[in-house]
Amino acid sequence: MTKDKNNGEPALTNAADGEGFVVFDRVQKSYDGETLVVKDLNLSIGKGEFLTMLGPSGSGKTTCLMMLAGFETATNGEIRLDGRNINMVPPHKRGIGMVFQNYALFPHMTVGENLAFPLEVRGMGKDERETKVKRALDMVQMGTFINRRPAQLSGGQQQRIALARALVFDPELVLMDEPLGALDKQLREHMQFEIKHLHESLGITVVYVTHDQGEALTMSDRVAVFNDGRIQQLAPPDELYERPQNSFVAQFIGENNKLPGKVETLDGDGCTVRLSTGELIDATAVNIREAGQDTLVSIRPERVEFKPEMMPSGAHTINAEVLEVIYMGDILRTRMRVAGSDDFVMKSRNTLDQVRLKEGDTVKIGWHPQDARALDPM
Repeated sequence: MTKDKNNGEPALTNAADGEGFVVFDRVQKSYDGETLVVKDLNLSIGKGEFLTMLGPSGSGKTTCLMMLAGFETATNGEIRLDGRNINMVPPHKRGIGMVFQNYALFPHMTVGENLAFPLEVRGMGKDERETKVKRALDMVQMGTFINRRPAQLSGGQQQRIALARALVFDPELVLMDEPLGALDKQLREHMQFEIKHLHESLGITVVYVTHDQGEALTMSDRVAVFNDGRIQQLAPPDELYERPQNSFVAQFIGENNKLPGKVETLDGDGCTVRLSTGELIDATAVNIREAGQDTLVSIRPERVEFKPEMMPSGAHTINAEVLEVIYMGDILRTRMRVAGSDDFVMKSRNTLDQVRLKEGDTVKIGWHPQDARALDPM
């Protein structure tokens, strides 16, 4: 993400050459005229992209979605859709499909009537309405439920109908606000793949809001991580997970070990860090400006090894005391005391030849220096 020379804020980040299909241009939002809920947002979303706005409650992600939908008005800045300023365009004239967590289906209407409603509003004839309703229901494998009412459907079935209603009028942009939040874990994971496959087959642009980082990593082309009204990092899922740009992103995306220390030497993209307990380790320097700076070293649990033959070439090793081993089926989660921290976690695959550590064991663990990232100290 590039920086704008004027104020240091992230500049417009285009998914493709030229202006994106959806553009937030220095957008701000305040509800009281003083506190900014969204702060100078610059974001460009490419046509056909699946972009997820991810962040904790109060981070500004849902407000951004509501401004794009037209249910909230930007205090400052401009929102453009396919090159057109839509700041003053009412929601029903934006041509945007919307899926909510609570489904928002009309209880007194059948499934077919729910889907036909947005087509009637657009003045579409009966024959064309019926054709589009049938096609949309077939997309979500709900064609046989056309005459049922929402109360006769399960939560997962209602969510499929809500998705079909958002797609029935062939919008180029669909917004989804925590659409799977009310579903149980297994159904939620199944629906993640269904939505992803629908996006791929239809080629529509999707802007998706969630606080579930696993959901964001599974479904998205790119993820915008929000905190305190700003995008902390905008990147594809693998880059976001493997190369977090600050401590907030590292902590919010996936599980993460953190070891506090001070930068001893800085050489380009590499640095040495003296941990608070005195150990000296090598790390990749991220947002490190100079030697002497406080830092938080981030290491993913699955990059930690304790078998010498499994450790990568050039691995850094350090002593660890096993505090707890938790069996999780496919993996073993081992909590350790490392460099004064009692919350250091190692995750290892559960294989037939896996050496089982036990509470009280003392072992040497190791990781590759490139998997240790020296970040801001939060």
